[in-house]
Amino acid sequence: MSLDSDEFDLDPTLCHLNHAAVGPWPRRAAEAVQRFSEENRRLGSLHYPHWLATERRLRERLARLIGADSAADIALAKNTSEALSIIAYGLTWQSGDEIVGVAQEFPSNRVVWESLAPRGVVWKPLDLDGSADPEADLFALCTPRTRMIAVSWVQYARGLRLDLERIGAFCRSNGILFCVDAIQGLGALPFDLSRTAADFVVADGHKWMLGPEGVALLYVRPSMRHTLILHQFGWHMLEHSGDFDRRDWRPAEDARRFECGSPNLLGVHALEASLSLIEEVGIENVWHEVQMRTAHLIERIDQHGLEILSPRAPERRAGIVTFRVPGKPSSELYPELMHRRVLCAQRGGGIRFSPHFYTPLEVIDRAIEEVLSIAAD
Repeated sequence: MSLDSDEFDLDPTLCHLNHAAVGPWPRRAAEAVQRFSEENRRLGSLHYPHWLATERRLRERLARLIGADSAADIALAKNTSEALSIIAYGLTWQSGDEIVGVAQEFPSNRVVWESLAPRGVVWKPLDLDGSADPEADLFALCTPRTRMIAVSWVQYARGLRLDLERIGAFCRSNGILFCVDAIQGLGALPFDLSRTAADFVVADGHKWMLGPEGVALLYVRPSMRHTLILHQFGWHMLEHSGDFDRRDWRPAEDARRFECGSPNLLGVHALEASLSLIEEVGIENVWHEVQMRTAHLIERIDQHGLEILSPRAPERRAGIVTFRVPGKPSSELYPELMHRRVLCAQRGGGIRFSPHFYTPLEVIDRAIEEVLSIAAD
C-alpha cells in the first residue's frame, strides 16, 4: 500500500517524534475500537465469537511478526513488565545463578531480575558506556553459573541495537537461556526467531506496533513452555476453558496457559487493526522507511553542529536518535519543545526523537528548526 495513505491524520501543528514512548493509532485502529464500542452499546456480547476470531487473528499476526511456528505459541499479556515477571518467577532458580544484562536498561528489564536477589540470583549488568563491542562484553560477564542473558533488542534511551543472532548463537553454544525485550524494535524492524534463537520474546504493542497500551506479546519457546511454574490461575488458562463445570482441570497446552483471565478484547481489536497496516505495508518496507528517516534526522543534526548520542553505524541503529545541543541543557530544551508541540522525550542525557515509517520528512525538519530556535534564545 502507499506510504502516503490517510491512515495518519495527526494534528498538523504537532511534530510527532515519540514512537519509542507511545505511538499514535492509525485510522483503522481507531475505527475498529469505535465499531467494537458501538456493537457493545447496541448488541451487548451477541457477537462474542466474532470478537474471539479477531483475537485469533491478532495471535496469527504476532506469530508472523516474530517468525513463530504457530499462533498457539503466542500469549497475550497486559504489558511487557507482566510478561517478564511470568518468565522470571516461572523459572526455577538456584542460589548463585546469574543473569547477565545491561545497566542502562529500562526499569522493566532491570527491576524484575534484581527482584530475584532474595533467592540468591545475581544480576550482572554491562555498562554500555565505553563498550566498543557490547556482545563480546556481555559474553565476558558470563561464567559457568550464568543461567540467562536478558537484554533489550534496542536500548530505549539512545537506540543501540544489539546483534540478537550473535547473542542467541552464544547462548545456544553455552547452554544459557536468552530473553529478548523487543518492545523498541517490533513493528519497525524485521525479526526472525529462526535466526535469533531466543527462548523468550516480550513486547507491548503501544510503541512501534502502533497499538494501545494494555496488550503485549509473550513468546515462550514451546519446549520451555511446561517448565515455567504458573502463579496466576483462572478460567481462561485452562485446557478446556469453555467447560465451566469440569472439575479435572489442567493448564492449556498452548501459550494460553499464561493468560489467567478474560482477554482485553478492546485492546485486541485495536492492536489487530494496527498490525494489519504493518503487514500491508510490509515489515521490510517499514524498516527501509524508518532507516531513511533516521538517516535524514542524523544528517540534519550534523548539519547544524548538534551532538549525536545514538550509534552512527547503520547496523547499530534502529528508530531512535538521541542528541543534545551544546550549551543548552536538555532539561531546559525538552519542556520548551513539548510546549511547541514537538512530541519527543528526554532520555539518555539528551533529546530523543523516534520517527516511524510514515513520518513526513517535513515534520523532522520542522522539529529541528524548533530545536535551533530554542537554542538561539
